[in-house]
Amino acid sequence: CAVKAAHVLSEIAKNEEMKKPCIEADLVLTLIPLLESRDQEMLLHAGRAIGRICYDNHDLQEELVKVGVIPSLVRILTDYAESEPLVHVALLALYNLADLDTAKEALSKTKVAEQLVRQLRRAENHERLEIVFEVLQALAENDALKVQLVEAGVPEVLSEILLRLQGSSQADDMCIVKAASDLIVSLLLGGKRGNTYKLKAAKHSAKVLVLILSRHENSQGKDSLNSQLAPAWFCLSSDGNCLRMVQLGVIHQLLDLLEKHVQSGDNSVQHAALSALQNLAIPVVSKVRMLEEGVTERIEALLKSESPPVQFKLLGTLRMLADGQADAAEVLGQDPMLLNRLVQWCDMNDHTGVCGEATRLLASILHHNRSQEVVKAIQEAQGVKHLVSMTNSEHAATQNEALNALAVASAIDLETLEESFKESQLVQSLHKLLQDDNTSPEVKYNSMVLLCRLLNSGDLRQEIEEDRIKETLEQLCSHSNANVVKEAVTTLQVLRGET
Repeated sequence: CAVKAAHVLSEIAKNEEMKKPCIEADLVLTLIPLLESRDQEMLLHAGRAIGRICYDNHDLQEELVKVGVIPSLVRILTDYAESEPLVHVALLALYNLADLDTAKEALSKTKVAEQLVRQLRRAENHERLEIVFEVLQALAENDALKVQLVEAGVPEVLSEILLRLQGSSQADDMCIVKAASDLIVSLLLGGKRGNTYKLKAAKHSAKVLVLILSRHENSQGKDSLNSQLAPAWFCLSSDGNCLRMVQLGVIHQLLDLLEKHVQSGDNSVQHAALSALQNLAIPVVSKVRMLEEGVTERIEALLKSESPPVQFKLLGTLRMLADGQADAAEVLGQDPMLLNRLVQWCDMNDHTGVCGEATRLLASILHHNRSQEVVKAIQEAQGVKHLVSMTNSEHAATQNEALNALAVASAIDLETLEESFKESQLVQSLHKLLQDDNTSPEVKYNSMVLLCRLLNSGDLRQEIEEDRIKETLEQLCSHSNANVVKEAVTTLQVLRGET
C-alpha cells in the first residue's frame, strides 16, 4: 500500500491547510527513505508529496538537505533522465532548494552540473528550459558550482540555444534568450578561483554573440534579441576577454548596431554596446588594434545622438581610446565637429555627467597629444575656458586631469593659450588652490608645475607677481608633504629667475 499512500499524501498536500498536520505527523521524514526506491511510481508520488509539504518552508527545506535529500534528487535525474514526470519532480525540488547555501554545498559534491546540461539539451518546451535556467542561475552564485557548470559544458549549450532562437521575436523565446544572457553574465562575473573557467565560458559565449551580431536577417527579431543580450556583451568585454572579442571582430558589429539605433531604437542596446566598446578599449593591445581599424572615426559618427546616457558612454569610450595614445589624441583633437560638440556638451549644466565627461575628454586629448595643431584647434573651439573651470572641481582626480592637460598644452604652445588663460583667470584659480588648506597635496603640486610653465610668458608672469603668489609659495616651503615642499622651492627659484 506504500505507493497508494504516497499518492494520497501528494494529493492531500496540495491543500495549504493540510500541510501543517502533515508536518506535525513527521510525514516528511517518513517519506525521505522512499526516494531510494526503484519503483518509478513510488518516486513520483513521494517526490511530489515532499515537495508540496515543504514548499515555501525554509526550516523544513534545511532539514531536507540535512537528512540527505540532495544525492537522492541527483540520482533520480541521473537514473531516470528520460522520464518526464520524474525529471519534472526532481527539477522542481532542486528549484525550491537551490537558494540554500547548504544545498549548494551538497550539490557541489555531486555531478548535478552534467545532469542539468543533459536536461538543457533534451528540453523540448519553454517551461522545462525556464526551470532548468532557474536552477542553474541559483547554482552559479556558488564558486565551486560555477566552475563545474562551465566544465560540464553549460556555455556551449547556451550558445546552441541562442543560435536556435536568434531569428525569433516571440515573447516566450525572448524570455529564454534573456535567461541565457543572464546566465552567461553570472558565469563570467565574480569567482575566487582564477580566470581559467571564465575564459572557457567566454570562448563559447563570445563566438555566438559575434555570430548573432553579424547576421542581419529578420531585423525585428534581431533587435529584440540584441536588447536581451546587451548585458552579456558588456560582461564579455571585461575580465580579460577583451583581446578575444577584438580578434573575433565584435567591434565593428557593435558599431553597425549602434549606427542603426542612433536616431531611434532601444537605448539599452546603445548603452550596453558603448559600455562593451569602452571596456574593450582599456588594454593597450586592444586599443592599438581598434585604432588601426579606424574605430575612432566610426565612433565619432555617433555624435548626433541626443540621449544623455548614450552621450556619456560615447565620451567615455573616446576618452579610453585616447588614453596613452598620442595618435588617437591627435586625430580627435583636430576634428572640428567633435571639438564643437564637446564644447556644447561642456555647457550642459542640466546633465552634469555629460558635461563632466566632455571636459575630461578635452583634458585627455590635450594631455596625451604632442601636436601644436591640436592645441590651436582646442583654443579655436573655445575649449580652454572649460579646462580652467575643471581645475575648480570638487574631485581631486578631475582637478589633476585638468592641471596636467594644461601643463602639457602650455609646454607645447603657451603663446596660443596665453590670451585664453588671462580671460579665464587661470593664475587666480591656481593661487586659490595653493592657498586652500583643503586642496590635496597632489593638486597643489600639479598647480605649481603649471605655474612654472606659465612663468615663460611675460604677461602671465606679471599676473603671478601682482597676485602675490610668491608669499603663498614661501608658506608652502614648510608644508607637511615633501613633494609639495620640493615643488614650492623649485617654483620660487623659477619665479626669482634663479633657474
